[in-house]
Amino acid sequence: MKVNIITKNPSKIFTAENLFKKYNIETYFIEKDYPEIQADTSIEIARITAMQASKDLNIPVIREDHSFFLNAWGVPGPYMNYFERKLSVEKLLKMMKNESDRTGCFEIATVYAEPNGNVKEYVFQIPIKIAFEEKGELQKNWDRVIQFENETRTFAEYPEEDRSEVWEKNYKAIAEELIKN
Repeated sequence: MKVNIITKNPSKIFTAENLFKKYNIETYFIEKDYPEIQADTSIEIARITAMQASKDLNIPVIREDHSFFLNAWGVPGPYMNYFERKLSVEKLLKMMKNESDRTGCFEIATVYAEPNGNVKEYVFQIPIKIAFEEKGELQKNWDRVIQFENETRTFAEYPEEDRSEVWEKNYKAIAEELIKN
C-alpha cells in the first residue's frame, strides 16, 4: 500500500514518512508544483489542491496545510508564511509586548482525495503560546518564540523528531482508514 503526498516541506515529509512507516504504508512525494490558492481556511487550500492533483494525476492524493492563529489578533491564519516573511521575530515580540493573551494555535488541515471525487477531510488544532524572548538555534524565524501550550522550550530548542508525533494526527487517521479498507 502507498500514499501520494503533495509537499516539499521537509517537516511534513519527515512526519509523513515516520507515521506511514508504522503502518507499512509507502510514501511517495509528488514533485509537481500546484499553485496554492489564497483562502481564509487551510481546509479550503488543502481541498482544492488535493482534488486538482488527484484528478490531474488520476491517483489518490494527500495535501496538508497549516494555519497559525494568535488569539489576540485572530491572524495570520493561512497567511502565516507571508506574515513570517514580512514580520521579523523582533517585530513580532514588540507587537506582542502589551498583549495579555499570548496564546493561539496551529490548525492542521489534511485532505485525502481520490480521482472519483471521493474526499475525506481532517482538521485538528495544536495549542501554542508566544515566548517573551527568542530562544534556540535549531530552527529560525518565529520558531524561536513559538512554544507548545504546556512547554517551556521554543520549537527552536529541540529537534523536530522529538515533537513530530504532535503533527501526525491527520496522517494517522488516514492510515487507519486505508488499513481498514
